[in-house]
Amino acid sequence: MNLRQVFVSLLMFGVAGLLLFMYLQAWIEGQHTASGEKLQQQITNQDAVIANCLDEIPPVHCKTTTKHNWDFTLPPPGTQRKVVQSRHVPPGHSRQEMAILDSRHWQGKADPFGAVAVSLVSRLSDQQKISEPPLSQFREVYLPLALRPLNKTLVKGDEWKDVGSTQEKRRSFLYEFCQKYNSRKKLRTHLVHMVSRIYVEDRHKVLYCEVPKAGCSNWKRVLMVLNGLATSTRNISHDDVHYGKHLRKLDSYDLKGIYTRLNTYTKTIFVRDPLERLVSAFRDKFEHPNSYYHPVFGKAIIKKYRHNADEEALKTGSGVKFKEFIQYLLDSHRPVGMDIHWEQVSKLCYPCLINYDFIGKFETLEEDANYFLQLVGAPAELKFPKFKDRHSSDERTSAEVVRQYLKELSKEERQLTYDFYYLDYLMFNYTSPIV
Repeated sequence: MNLRQVFVSLLMFGVAGLLLFMYLQAWIEGQHTASGEKLQQQITNQDAVIANCLDEIPPVHCKTTTKHNWDFTLPPPGTQRKVVQSRHVPPGHSRQEMAILDSRHWQGKADPFGAVAVSLVSRLSDQQKISEPPLSQFREVYLPLALRPLNKTLVKGDEWKDVGSTQEKRRSFLYEFCQKYNSRKKLRTHLVHMVSRIYVEDRHKVLYCEVPKAGCSNWKRVLMVLNGLATSTRNISHDDVHYGKHLRKLDSYDLKGIYTRLNTYTKTIFVRDPLERLVSAFRDKFEHPNSYYHPVFGKAIIKKYRHNADEEALKTGSGVKFKEFIQYLLDSHRPVGMDIHWEQVSKLCYPCLINYDFIGKFETLEEDANYFLQLVGAPAELKFPKFKDRHSSDERTSAEVVRQYLKELSKEERQLTYDFYYLDYLMFNYTSPIV
C-alpha cells in the first residue's frame, strides 16, 4: 500500500468517525428534548385538568395523576396534625411559587362585577324586565375575583395576631390558586345556583356559605342570634336550625340585592379536611337511625352494591357499609343523586368565583369563628358554641377515625376517593391524605 492510499484511508476513517460523533450528539440532544417536552406536557396536562374542572359549573369530577402511598401506621401519640404549615403543592407549581408572603394584604379595589351587573340591570327596559326571566341575561357572565383587605378596626387585643396572620395566608393562597387556574377561559355560571347555599345576616352584613359537617349547625345558631331571632345559641334546637326557615338565603333576593350584598358584606366559608368531612357525613347519616337517608339513599345503595342482600336491608335501607357508600359515591351512574353533606365544597360555594373575605377551618373552628365575630362587630358576649349538635356521645371524626374507615377500601378506591375531592384539597391547602 503506497503513501497515497494510506492517506486516503485515514481521511475516510476520520470522516466516518466525525459523522458517527455528530449522529450520536444529535440523538442524545433529541432524547433530552423529548424528555423535557414530555415532562412539560405532563405538567401542562395536569394544569389543564384543574382548569377544566374549575371552568365547568358545577365543577366536574377530576381524575388526577397524583398517586399516594397509603400508609396505615398511626403517628406517635400526641402528634398533632399539621394543617396550615404543611402545604399540598399542586402539580405544575414549585414550593417557592406556592409560598405565601406573611401577612400580605391584597389591595382589592371596588369589585367591578357588581357595577357591571347594576349597570346592565339599569339598561333593561320595563318590557324586558317583565317578559324575560330576571336572571336569564346573566347565564354567561365572567365574575372577576377581587380580594378586599379585611377591616380589622373592631378587633381588640393582641391575642388575635397569629389568627389574623393565618387568615391572610389562607386568603392569599386561595387567591393565587384561582388566579392561576381561573383565567384560562370565560366561565359560565348560573348566578342563582351559585349563591343558593349562602345565608344572609343583614344586621352585621354577613354572608355565610354553608358547608355541612364543618360546624354549619352552630354557625346557623350564631347567625340567628346576630339577627335578633334568639338570645342565646343554647336556646336553639336542631330542628329550629335546619327546618325553621328563620334565615334567608342570598338567592331569595332580587338581582340588585344579590350583587349589592356580594360586594359590600363580609363573606365567609368554613371548610374541613375532605375525607374527614366525608366519613363524618357517613357516620351521621348511616350509622344512626334516620327517617330520610336510610329509605332514600340506603335502600338504593344496598340494592345496587350489596350482593345477596336480605329482605330486611332492602326494605329499610339500614346498615349501609362504608365500602358500599364509596361505591355509590364514585359511580357515574348513581342510583340516587348527590347530597350536600358529601358534595365537594367547590360545587357548594364556588370559592374561585365568589371572593370570600374569610376562610375558616374546622380544625381551628373555635378560634377562627370567634375572631370572625370580632371582625364583624358581634356582641362581646356572643361566642361560638362548643357543644356538638347531635350524637354528642360519639367520638368526633378525627384523622385516626378516618384511617379505620379507609381500611375497608381497596387501594384503587382510596385513590379515586381522593381524586373526587382533589379540588377541595388544592383550594384550601390541605395536605394529601396519609392514612
